[in-house]
Amino acid sequence: MKKIYNVAFLVFLLQLFTACKNTPSKDARPNIIFILADDFGYMDVQGYAQHTLGVDSGNMYYETPNLDKLMGQGVAFSQAYANQLCSPTRASLLTGKYAARVGVTTATGPESTYYNQDMETPEGSYIQDALYHSDPIKEQQAWMNGSSSSAVPAGTQYDNGRDEMSIAEALKDYHSAFIGKWHIGGHSAKGYQPSDQGFEELVYWDAPGSVYFDWKKEWMAPFGRKKSRYARYHDPPKRPESDFVLGNIGEETGEKYLTDDMSAQAVSFIRKRSEIKDEPFFLYFCHFAVHTPLEGKEEDIAHFESKETKGWNGHVSPVYASMVKSLDSSVGSILNVLEETGLEDNTLVVFMSDNGGIDTKVVHRGTYTDNSPLLGGKACLTEGGIRVPLIFRWKNKIDGGQWCDVPVDCSDMLPTFADIAGYNAKEVIEKNDLDGRSIAPLLSDVNNKEEGYTKDTRYWHYPFNVIYNSPFDLLPLEPHSAIREGDHKLIFDWYGRLYLFDIQKDPYEKNNLAKQMPDRTNDLFDKLMRWTKDSVKETYRPYLNKEYAAEKEERSVPFVNLIETWNEGENVAETAN
Repeated sequence: MKKIYNVAFLVFLLQLFTACKNTPSKDARPNIIFILADDFGYMDVQGYAQHTLGVDSGNMYYETPNLDKLMGQGVAFSQAYANQLCSPTRASLLTGKYAARVGVTTATGPESTYYNQDMETPEGSYIQDALYHSDPIKEQQAWMNGSSSSAVPAGTQYDNGRDEMSIAEALKDYHSAFIGKWHIGGHSAKGYQPSDQGFEELVYWDAPGSVYFDWKKEWMAPFGRKKSRYARYHDPPKRPESDFVLGNIGEETGEKYLTDDMSAQAVSFIRKRSEIKDEPFFLYFCHFAVHTPLEGKEEDIAHFESKETKGWNGHVSPVYASMVKSLDSSVGSILNVLEETGLEDNTLVVFMSDNGGIDTKVVHRGTYTDNSPLLGGKACLTEGGIRVPLIFRWKNKIDGGQWCDVPVDCSDMLPTFADIAGYNAKEVIEKNDLDGRSIAPLLSDVNNKEEGYTKDTRYWHYPFNVIYNSPFDLLPLEPHSAIREGDHKLIFDWYGRLYLFDIQKDPYEKNNLAKQMPDRTNDLFDKLMRWTKDSVKETYRPYLNKEYAAEKEERSVPFVNLIETWNEGENVAETAN
């Protein structure tokens, strides 16, 4: 197999992986830019779509030339996993842990929490837990929603000693800066913002989403007068306004479109840091794009409205396509400024999405994107909801055009960046009880022949009934959890259904093997339940609906309590629907 690294970089890697010291050599530390897209699907990138379907990019509707360039100059991961929604992924990226362990199990809107309602926190709950979080679902629910934290513990006076090490704190010799969507800070709760996790705040807002035009008014509106659905509390906060942080609109750029404005501020930051030679930087750039509301620039919308390839692979929205174009242009602006400032040879650029695209086939209204041939989309634990683009590019250190088919996930980013920055990744993992593992070895061994990447099992947990439809029956999603071990992935629908897929042979999840392979199904279910019991607090798990009436069930199969079946030591594969 062709080796990716040049000789100089092999020497660097040898020093990196055998080092025993905690402080890396200044000469060995690259700058790191991590770009996170929002709701951006696997098939939204032309290069990924071409790799998946073998179709020439000229036949596609969306345009991603800069992301394709990034892929051509780096390593693209074909089986990279995020969580099913944005906040869980952000919590996992920040901490290197599975999101459910941190308590962030969903993406809450500006919910009422014990903190913002100034309420006493019940035993077993966390002050930033949402008091309630539910979708307007007309079908009855066998399981009631678990809860979710709206923030990552940051060592405040309210956290009872809990203080998750952040990725910025792990890169302790770096100047870390944050741009964009935060959404893990308790909806603007003081003490839980980027600066409290080790970042310089360049421009950011702690909210689920944002308008793309005239956003500054919304971001800086005083509490109690916010009209946007992204900043309207179910119940007005009971705490004083001084206990909250509005956000930061950053420096004036003259840009009228949010994606362009944040990109300009990122470019400005990189230019300034290029003058500072003795301290590397870590830029965590979290786009709001392509999250709703769907708002694009008029000239781009007009371009896609008349494009002949409209409709390819179910991609039909000119507004969504225009937002993809702006996101891609932002990546291009980052690559250009790195070249102009002479930083590209010493800067690692990583691009990822926080979850799968919003698939029009599984939402109850609206037109977004299509993740086909992957099944499902955002909110689903099928591949369309959690498999995302992930690209690593380090100019003249990694030869381009490489694909890595080894499964990895978002919890791996923290130990990976620590590893590449020259820290002892194993020590970081063990000291902080991380779930992630460094994928740095895969950059030189894309097939993992040397087994440098040591992780083979990963977990997901989503304890909510969701208005998005299940891709299996087109009824609202019930709480669901999943495990992937090796090639097999088991999805547990808490209504009593099990789906076992061989992802290597069946990446589009067409052949459910749960009944054909009962031993494997039972084994994976047992591991998933033990992990849930050991790692997920009870408050973050669903609980039985005492008023559930089986005779009123609209689904084609009856409810089966597989938790009870498992607790009694019975065969869940045989009992499941």
